[in-house]
Amino acid sequence: MTEKIPVFGEKLDSVDYQARFGVYGIVSRLTADKNEEFCLVQAPNGSFLLPGGEIESGENQEAALKRELLEELGADCQLGDYLGEADEYFYSSHRDKYFYNPAYIYEMKNVDFAHEPLEEGNGIFWFPFDEAIAKLKRGSHKWGLEEYKKRAH
Repeated sequence: MTEKIPVFGEKLDSVDYQARFGVYGIVSRLTADKNEEFCLVQAPNGSFLLPGGEIESGENQEAALKRELLEELGADCQLGDYLGEADEYFYSSHRDKYFYNPAYIYEMKNVDFAHEPLEEGNGIFWFPFDEAIAKLKRGSHKWGLEEYKKRAH
């Protein structure tokens, strides 16, 4: 039996959506008192998102996610468990466009913040689970973080 892909946002029949396939990572760390925190990226518009982004032409999910984490976080990493796909329909006021965004979500392993981020303008923040869930803008990103938590973490 195939698991149904969760869908977030409202698909409007009157709208032509541009497909934007994305891949995102759950990056976590333990604090000194052994509490888990999660890395979120704050875009210049103030929105909090999971690290990651669009899969570019010729890239597979792994190559795209490694590139995105280097650009956004300055981090080298390895893909861990695949947590699944969640689809999302949304309007981007920044791009004045409607998007259909299949989001592929992975747990990240061996994350090494060895470099300065290549992109400017993003903020990098760490939050405990409940606060991260409350801050995330996209339903697909919240779903990915909840899936991570469900899987024995």
